[in-house]
Amino acid sequence: MVSASDSAAVDLSHLHPSVQITAMLASKERIEQIRADRWIGYPRAVEAIDRLEALLAWPRKQRMPNLLVMGPTNNGKSMIIEKFRRLHLPQRLDEAEYIPVVCMQMPSEPSISRFYNALLVAIGAPLRMHSRVAEQEQRALRLLRETGCRLLVIDELHNLLAGNGSTRRQFLNLLRFLGNELRIPLVGVGTREAYLAVRSDDQLENRSEPFILPTWDNSEQTRSLLASFAASFPLRLPSRIDTNDMMTYLLARSEGTIGELAQLLTSAAIIAVDSGEESINHKTLTTADYVGPTERRRLFERELRS
Repeated sequence: MVSASDSAAVDLSHLHPSVQITAMLASKERIEQIRADRWIGYPRAVEAIDRLEALLAWPRKQRMPNLLVMGPTNNGKSMIIEKFRRLHLPQRLDEAEYIPVVCMQMPSEPSISRFYNALLVAIGAPLRMHSRVAEQEQRALRLLRETGCRLLVIDELHNLLAGNGSTRRQFLNLLRFLGNELRIPLVGVGTREAYLAVRSDDQLENRSEPFILPTWDNSEQTRSLLASFAASFPLRLPSRIDTNDMMTYLLARSEGTIGELAQLLTSAAIIAVDSGEESINHKTLTTADYVGPTERRRLFERELRS
């Protein structure tokens, strides 16, 4: 660790105040921080959190509104949901557990039984082997009521398309049933295909507002995002990545999704620490251990053919 006198001599004004102390730690500790998840509160993400907060506070009534958070793979949907979940963690009140926000994932091979099992696990309930679907359903409804659930989030909603037409219809009926029975908002999270599935049910479509997280392009919002990333990495020299040239370069390599962009910048930041470069620049970016989505697919296909 750098001494207090050395720390005072280093100008860290390019970093967010919460990161400045971390920037003076040893390389190993800084790399651990660089690899950790980080929340970048860009405007669209903040708007999504605000929408979720509004749904959580919605008074119970017969027809509750729903939300569909949609966007390309690896574009920050799950990070937004995780941020919201952490704002409303379970609590123990009067010896009872209160879970205002229940987050689950649609099973990769959807069936009603697997769905209820995933829901029960999300609540923290022990599974009972060989339970019938009707028993799972009643148990899930009872526990959701007892724990005070006010919002149910279903991530990877597009997985319901893995089932045949009959299974999809069953799931859409199930989602409508849960919303009506519990009188809570449902939040579906997934790709564009999730919305196409919901559109096949008129009642669900009418109640479900789409909220889209588009890919990033050359804009002031992207410039601001890059500046926020630069201020969040504990590097001792400024990273000038919010220029037009850098923005174009980074968007081309990451193909416009925030998850890929974060992976590329994280790799470059680790190189910056290890090499002593101490900033994200063309040198650390070109030597970063990162391959974009299209190139990864090409490499994989090449391996399959070999």
